[in-house]
Formats: sequence, C-alpha cells, structure tokens
Amino acid sequence: MKVLQFTIPVPGEKNIIVQRDKMAYMYQHLHRHDEMQLTWIIKGEGTLVVENNMHPFRSNEIYCIGANQPHVFKNDPIYYDGQLEVEALTIFFNPAGKLQHLFDLTETKQIRQFLHKHRSGFILPEEMTEPISNLMIRMEQQSNVDQIISFLELLHTCCGAFQLKELSSVSEMAQFSENEGLRLGTIYNFILNNYAEQLTLDDVAKQAHMTPQAFCRFFKKRTRHTFISFLNEVRINEACKKLTEGGFDSISTIAYTCGFNSITNFNRVFKSVLGKSPSEYVESYTLNTYDVAS
Repeated sequence: MKVLQFTIPVPGEKNIIVQRDKMAYMYQHLHRHDEMQLTWIIKGEGTLVVENNMHPFRSNEIYCIGANQPHVFKNDPIYYDGQLEVEALTIFFNPAGKLQHLFDLTETKQIRQFLHKHRSGFILPEEMTEPISNLMIRMEQQSNVDQIISFLELLHTCCGAFQLKELSSVSEMAQFSENEGLRLGTIYNFILNNYAEQLTLDDVAKQAHMTPQAFCRFFKKRTRHTFISFLNEVRINEACKKLTEGGFDSISTIAYTCGFNSITNFNRVFKSVLGKSPSEYVESYTLNTYDVAS
C-alpha cells in the first residue's frame, strides 16, 4: 500500500487489505483514505488525532477510523530515538466500493446499519479486544472466500458491542483539498511535537506560512478549535496519559512538563476540558480499572 501524505490509494483488485506493520514509529502525517480502517495496536503508545479530536492510545487497543476521516497515530516522543518499536495489524475496506453490493444484501442489513451509525470511528471496549484481534489474525492468514467469511464474522461481532466510544462527530473535514490537508497536518505535527514549550500564535502561524489573523480563520473554520483550545486539549491529553501511567512525583510536575506555566491554570483548563479535577480524574480511573480487574 503506497502512502501519500494525505491520501492513501489502494492499488490492485483486492477489496479487503490486511496489513501488518513493524517499525520504529507509526506514519506521522495526517492522512485520509476512502477505506474504513480497523487497527489493532499490538505495541505502541501515543496520541490518535481524528479530525479535531484527540485520544491517547496504548498497546492492545483496537480503533476503527471512518472512511475519509483525516487522522494520524502520533507516537510518544520516546519512540523517535530508535530504542522502541511499534507493531500494528490493520484491515482496510471500502464499504462504498465494490463491497457495497455485499452490504446491500438483506442478510447484512445489521452490519450496514452499524457501519453507517459509527461512520465517524470508534474504539472497541477492552473486553472485545481478544475476540476481534483473533479474527484479524485469522484474516491475515486467509485469502479469497475464507477471508471474506472471517471478515463478515468480524463485523458481525463488532455489531454486538454496546456503548462504543465515538472518535469524532460528523464534520466537514473530509471535504478538505489535498493542500489544505497537508497544511493542517503540518500544524498538527508542530503542536504535537512542541506542546511542552511556551508556544505562541506567531510560532504556529509561521509553520503554516500564514499571518496570525489568516491562520486563526483557517484553523477555526476547519477544526472548530481556536489555536489555544486545541493546544490545551493536546496538553490535557498528555497530562491524562501521565496521570494514568502512575509514578509521577506530583500533579504540579505533570502540569509543568505538559506546558502549563502554573498549577492554577492547569487545574482550571483540566476541569474545563474533562469536567473534573486532575485528582478526581485519577480517582475515577483507578476505580474503573479496579472494576474491570474484578
């Protein structure tokens, strides 16, 4: 599968692509493609950006990206020094392509409705990781009719999931031109790589080769975020990963390492983004982890 920075074309006659990747870090540019994408993160941690939304990802999680959704799996900085490796198994399929005839059948109506309902992507709940990943491995080893049968079984199993966490709301981001996507990808990359610094509007506007005023209009129209609100969400997302990993000296240490210049500002922004304080977030995460383990 040849990768371009913003659009991934699928060559050949295959309608279902099963791809296993082992590399130092995942493809780091914002991109999109006509295919839906089901990705099992076998090894790796970082931040998944889908349209204008961010989600921390960890090993042994499965994500579904909708067709034509701009997205990027951005690994944590530690992966860029060559000491670690990521691994992922991905299934690409286009429900609006030749497979559409398969989904038009009365017998696959439930699958068709499920894919339409969750066309903005989702993360599978933890209890479904094992059965779905087993089916993905089986598909990797199969071809032709056998692979299609396993593919339908996989989607049918997904249909049984309850309370799926959506990755994004439906937006107009899929209508971006290639140039707009490349520019937005450059902005995302710069912010994700430098969120811990004292970034200014001028800094980011220069990366986009725009005046601050033009940048603000461009960014708000296409992401529904201001620069500050997006930067704050990146920083809070990183703070959440550090809080749930444990082993931190103090909440204030996390605040400063994520780019906040005061604990007061950190607490205020954290609560405005997540609706709870950092200590409440840690407490609820601990309780949920305990309930799952029980």
